[in-house]
Amino acid sequence: MQRPLACLPIFAGLLLAPVALAAGQATPDEAKAMAIKAAEYLKANGPDKAFPEFSAKGGPWHDRDLYVVVMRADGVMLVNDTNPGMIGKSLLNLRDVDGKAFVADEVAIKDEGWISFKWRNPLTNAVEPKTQYEVRVGDNLVGVGAFAR
Repeated sequence: MQRPLACLPIFAGLLLAPVALAAGQATPDEAKAMAIKAAEYLKANGPDKAFPEFSAKGGPWHDRDLYVVVMRADGVMLVNDTNPGMIGKSLLNLRDVDGKAFVADEVAIKDEGWISFKWRNPLTNAVEPKTQYEVRVGDNLVGVGAFAR
C-alpha cells in the first residue's frame, strides 16, 4: 500500500508540469492588448518618455515573454531591449531562420495587424514561431509578440 502513495508526488508533478510551463508564456490576445496599450502610451506621452520606459527591464512593459518593440516605418529599429544591437539599424533586409522577410510585412502595416515569423524566445533561448501584433503610431510601429505554445 505504501508504494502507490509514494508515487503520488511524481504523478502529480507530471500532470502539473504543462500548466507550469504554460503559465510562463503569454497568449496572442495578451500580446495584442499590450501592443494597443503601448501604442496609446506612445501617443499620449511621446517617444522621449515612452521609449525608455518600454526598454526598462522589470518595468510594466515586460510580462513573461512579452516585451515592446518599436520600429520606424522605414525599417529602423528604435526600441528592442532584448536585442539592443539592433537599435538604430535598418532591418528591412532581416530574415528569420526560414528566410522569411518579416520586417517587410511589418512596415507594410497601415493601421494594425499581425505578422508571423520565427525568433529567439527570451525565456527558452530557443528559436520558436512567434506572432506579433503591430500598431502604427505616426511613422512608428509598436509591436508585441507571443511565442507559440
